[in-house]
Amino acid sequence: MADIERLVIDHVGHRGDGVATVGGESVYVPYTLGGETVEVAPVPGHHPDRRRLVAVEIPSPERVAPFCPHFGICGGCAIQHWETAPYRAWKRDIVVTTLAQAGIACEVAPLIDAHGAGRRRITLHARMGTHEVLKVGFAAVSSHDIVPINRCPILDPHLDGAIEAAWAIAEPLIGVGKPLDIQVTATENGLDVDVRGSGPVSTKLIGKLSEVAKQHGLARLTRHGELVLARTTPVISIGAAQVALPPGSFLQATIAGEETLAALVADHCKRAKHVADLFCGVGPFALRLAAKSRVAAFDNDASSIAALQKAATSTSGLKPLKAEARDLFRRPLVPQELRDYDTVVFDPPRQGAQAVATHLAASKVPTVVAVSCNVATFARDARILIDGGYKIDGVTPVDQFRHTPHVELVARFRR
Repeated sequence: MADIERLVIDHVGHRGDGVATVGGESVYVPYTLGGETVEVAPVPGHHPDRRRLVAVEIPSPERVAPFCPHFGICGGCAIQHWETAPYRAWKRDIVVTTLAQAGIACEVAPLIDAHGAGRRRITLHARMGTHEVLKVGFAAVSSHDIVPINRCPILDPHLDGAIEAAWAIAEPLIGVGKPLDIQVTATENGLDVDVRGSGPVSTKLIGKLSEVAKQHGLARLTRHGELVLARTTPVISIGAAQVALPPGSFLQATIAGEETLAALVADHCKRAKHVADLFCGVGPFALRLAAKSRVAAFDNDASSIAALQKAATSTSGLKPLKAEARDLFRRPLVPQELRDYDTVVFDPPRQGAQAVATHLAASKVPTVVAVSCNVATFARDARILIDGGYKIDGVTPVDQFRHTPHVELVARFRR
């Protein structure tokens, strides 16, 4: 075939694709490894630097067989075909290289694996495909198409039944003609499901959804956060506290990930007397830190703040914990407010916390602990802190999103 090219892959890039050079330009081939000779083809409708893998002609000795039958079709995992040791070295090097490019010189600790039992929350997509056939699953690679699935081997066993429940929920709702997103979270007393995208639905449909929730033993089913049926209030444990989750709550992807990040944060805060926890969510750091320190917790999600405050109030043995709903992108804590704290912890979304970092850099807070799920925005924010007079102690990378290019990290800055 005229469109088939034969390439030699140089290395695996930061997004998990193999990188080769064609005419002096980099091209990217998913599911390939450094040193491999591969046959590739163009990807119609995509950037010309993208290629589709046709065949691996000469495989790397580091190549292993993927463990999931959907790998290479489903877009959830980028890397299942690489031996563990070089994969881990590559993931740590993403952090090392990104920091170096930002001119940040510091020690990068060994990568901590935090996959644990697997993902405790997923978002499944439901769409009506060709010939009016329902599809429930994950997005395909570089596409909006849905890959139907009936199992996913990277899920926590406590999500057993989640995929079947999502299919059953989608069946009566798909008739509204809108794409659905079905978020399922494993909690200590069952599956918590929130459906997005349906828009207003009839009373009859609500009745059908209630029956589905009962049949599948869901702890709770909500639609756009509005209650459809609750057999019990979904709860999780955070330290000594029990947190009643608001619908659609954000949580770290794995229990091991949350516990690992929280342990690193606690170690950096062990001498803190008064901590500000920014972008606190339902309190994975705040509720643990309150065992030893006074804590003021801030987040823009009012329902998460209410859940955190209720959990803190009902848990004995904690230091004072005050939770406040506040948009930290529009109203970051300014240096005058930051005078109250000897330690600030911040764990922003992927876009980072540029405004927060700018005000911290102008403050006199002795210790800042940064948690991030995006190395690039972390490096930008760290640069702001360093230029403002902070020194970085080092960075610890954490791999809770195993089989993907995503890496979490924790770092401490001190004046």
